[in-house]
Amino acid sequence: MQLNPYGADAVRLAVALANERPATPEALAERCRAAGLLLDGPPGEDDLIHVKSMLDDWEAVVDAGDDETRAARLNAMLAAAAAYPRLTSHGGGWHLHYRDEGRPLGAVLHALVAVGTAFHLAGRGMHRLRRCAAGNCSLILADLSRTGRQRYCSTRCANRDAVRRHRSRRAL
Repeated sequence: MQLNPYGADAVRLAVALANERPATPEALAERCRAAGLLLDGPPGEDDLIHVKSMLDDWEAVVDAGDDETRAARLNAMLAAAAAYPRLTSHGGGWHLHYRDEGRPLGAVLHALVAVGTAFHLAGRGMHRLRRCAAGNCSLILADLSRTGRQRYCSTRCANRDAVRRHRSRRAL
């Protein structure tokens, strides 16, 4: 039974926006379009402010020290974005939206990220959202791997950390 229409794509977008925050409403629109999000209109400065605030809240979810804290923080995001799911057919096929009609982009992204993150964590595991394990990297990663053991944001960070560990062992 597939009940996850957003999960991975919404979490990927949240990771991308958090790791490299858009500086202008136009940059926000471009990043959303690149992720496949259909925009109802051009975003404004208020949307950018809303998204930056939402990303601060989302990063608090990422950085939570335990599952209960992570769930409480995400539940607060979900409550702030509450809208009933609705069936819609825009963009080539029927699918669910978790937002009210006519909402500004900032509010839409808030609901999308909150619901997508909830699906991701509930479906894949509460541990599958974290910071890169490389000591000199603070980027966020969403573990979408089959095994659930992804520790690094990129192959580059994994290789650098492996070289660092290898060199530290050889130095002994």
